[in-house]
Amino acid sequence: MAGTFQIEPYLHEVAARVDGALAALVESRRGRGPDRLVDAMGYALLGGGKRLRPALVLAACRAHGGDCGDGSLALRYAVAMECVHAYSLVHDDLPAMDDDDLRRGRPTVHRAYDEATAVLVGDALQALAFGHLLADPSPRAPALARLLADGALLMVEGQQRDVEAEGRSLTEDEVIELMRTKTGALLAASVTGGAFCAGADVAAVYAVGIELGLAFQIADDLLDLTGDAATLGKRAGKDVAAGKATLPALLGVEGARLRAEALLERALQALAPLGPEAAALRALARHVIDRKK
Repeated sequence: MAGTFQIEPYLHEVAARVDGALAALVESRRGRGPDRLVDAMGYALLGGGKRLRPALVLAACRAHGGDCGDGSLALRYAVAMECVHAYSLVHDDLPAMDDDDLRRGRPTVHRAYDEATAVLVGDALQALAFGHLLADPSPRAPALARLLADGALLMVEGQQRDVEAEGRSLTEDEVIELMRTKTGALLAASVTGGAFCAGADVAAVYAVGIELGLAFQIADDLLDLTGDAATLGKRAGKDVAAGKATLPALLGVEGARLRAEALLERALQALAPLGPEAAALRALARHVIDRKK
């Protein structure tokens, strides 16, 4: 089913819906917050990207028979998720972190504006995410906010592990834990949150999300090794230059690819019983490791 599902049109459709909601959310601060901050928030949120996390939210909701249309709790959660993801990218690019000048083919926020504004943009986007989510009257909204908060906290803890690991030799278990928190937790919260919007039990779904998150990070690390800046829209080779701990560094390129494929296969096996409604989710799972940027 994943092989026949057209993933690119689906991602474009999701991006159009999410971008419209994000633009409206930013503009809701126009005239209330400083114009420079509002402009920079819009720059951070609306600078492209495939909206993978919102797509996972909506696909997981659909796979479990839920409502993922306009006005749905799932779309609101997807928008909040993207705000948190965007904040993490803005802060990750700062000179004190990865010191990147390019993101999605454009100057990073601290380059387009300044460092202080970039810090405040990240702070504002995180607050905006939770305010937007908790404005929904659904009794599920508070639990979704907790899920998102837990995922965001794990992401921050993973980032600290990443910073501390630079120039050090980590064991494979330590690298997996770094990936599970830094990247896997928020992707798992995307899949789990979408399923929860549909009333699904979150425990089993979370495990699938973690496997996809780990596969995504391995693919990202491989792209850093094998890709180029023009395709990636960001600096390539920076992980090696910074001495970052990655699975490809431990297992080699082929070993890391095989590990990503094994994680994907376990996730696809878990999704198999969901039937045709999970076609988008299965296709997204494959896209996680097949993507070129």
